[in-house]
Amino acid sequence: MTKKDQELIDRIAEGARKGRISRRDFMYYSTAAGLTATTATGLWTKSAAAAPQRGGTFRWGLHDGNTGDTHDPGTYVTRTMIFLAHTHRSYLTMINGDGSLGPDLADSWEASADASEWTFNLNQNASFHSGRKVTADDVIASLNHHRGDETTSAAKALLTDVVEITKDGDHTVKVKLTGGNADLPWLMTDYHFAICPANDDGTIDWKSGDGSGPYKIDSGEFGVQFSLSRHDGWHGEGAWFDKVDIITLNDPNARQTALVTGDVDSVSLIELKTMALLQRDPNINIFNIPSAGAITLPMLCDTPPFDNVDVRNALKLSMNRDEIIEKIAFGAATKANDFHHSPAQPYWPDDIPQREYDPDQAKSLLKKAGAEGLSVSISTADSVYAGAVDMAVLYAEQAKASGINIDVVREPNDGYYSDVWLKKPWCLVSWGARPTPDVMYTLAYKSDAAWNESRWQNERFNELLLQAKAELDDTLRAEMYREMAMLARDDGGTVIPFFNNFVYAARANVGTPDQLAASWESDGARAASRWWFTS
Repeated sequence: MTKKDQELIDRIAEGARKGRISRRDFMYYSTAAGLTATTATGLWTKSAAAAPQRGGTFRWGLHDGNTGDTHDPGTYVTRTMIFLAHTHRSYLTMINGDGSLGPDLADSWEASADASEWTFNLNQNASFHSGRKVTADDVIASLNHHRGDETTSAAKALLTDVVEITKDGDHTVKVKLTGGNADLPWLMTDYHFAICPANDDGTIDWKSGDGSGPYKIDSGEFGVQFSLSRHDGWHGEGAWFDKVDIITLNDPNARQTALVTGDVDSVSLIELKTMALLQRDPNINIFNIPSAGAITLPMLCDTPPFDNVDVRNALKLSMNRDEIIEKIAFGAATKANDFHHSPAQPYWPDDIPQREYDPDQAKSLLKKAGAEGLSVSISTADSVYAGAVDMAVLYAEQAKASGINIDVVREPNDGYYSDVWLKKPWCLVSWGARPTPDVMYTLAYKSDAAWNESRWQNERFNELLLQAKAELDDTLRAEMYREMAMLARDDGGTVIPFFNNFVYAARANVGTPDQLAASWESDGARAASRWWFTS
């Protein structure tokens, strides 16, 4: 059999698994590719058995939701908001299960030679749940919602390089930039950039909850539960369930119990300390997916004592990451180095020396800073990460060897990201994966970013960020990202223990694709549209 024939067989087998091809066509193409009738029949039986089936109500328990959440895409921050958005709204592009970039509302896109102007061609069959078609006006209004001096969107920093957004007919959108940006189509996957219906005045109707995603909202209450049903006008693949119930389960014990008893079909986060026990249950499947998601401990660099770089680095040196990964993450993590650039992202600088646990050097830096016997507080909550409170307590024990006293403040789950993050001087945060270092650095490290969680200001870093965005030479771009990583590591205000695997679970009767996206938990936040019931 030739390589070309094998590739054909792989494609038609994938088509059978996804229900795109009939048995008759499958047999015809398989035998044409050189398979015997018996072999083709066996392959069909195996592939078709794994094919998605329509029907049922998918009950999805999520680990992070607040009563103060809203449908305004500029305010999305909790997992409930993000996962709900990927279920009832659409984006221009999406991250596929294999990590590649694929279409959502945009069927295709192309750039000018210097990547300073991008054209997105929209799917002409896409419609909102209210019935009307999605047009270029909706896309323009939705992106402009995050632009301008008056916007309150957390994603404003991602679009500061956009000069104008125009249309060429009802289904073509053009985005003009101040300079080249090779990552713009990837940027459109950011969860804030959900496409909403445009109002006549150029604003968007976000309050109604209308969207063009695979499921429409029938009822719901933030921080509690949402009930959704399939959108018959969905323009994409999937949406196998008839209905979806999204249930906020912030308490880890309640979440785990609901999964074990069958009160929910899947949960977005499991307790890592009980992972081995759950794996013995034949009714449950565990998914352990390496990702570019990260746990961060940002210090406000404009607030004493964190305004002193020696204090910041002493705190970084006082963390034993290996012990934390072993005892808190139970090995389901990749060791980090105090810069927010993951091995799962392109341009990974693998030659930067790893920062290790060194209490003696930390003591020396504290003495230099006049901060011997340092006492500080760190805020955390159970909903941030499985073991978040235990992690902070273990870190506090480790820091005692440096002469540092860390008071661990256990905050309420509800309201953590509105009342603690970006407000308290030091806290523990969980970041979802971003596809490129540019997106991550623009969101969380750029000097004027709304989510510059450590309020870090570094002129050279911002210069490099601008240059790297427009650089089309991959070698030069990698060199810039390496220098940026070094600046964040040695001057920045964020301690990063590890890049966490996404560890979640589903009941055994839930079918999933062969590859699960590593952009968010639950298959890139798209479990509702990509998964199905096998029985």
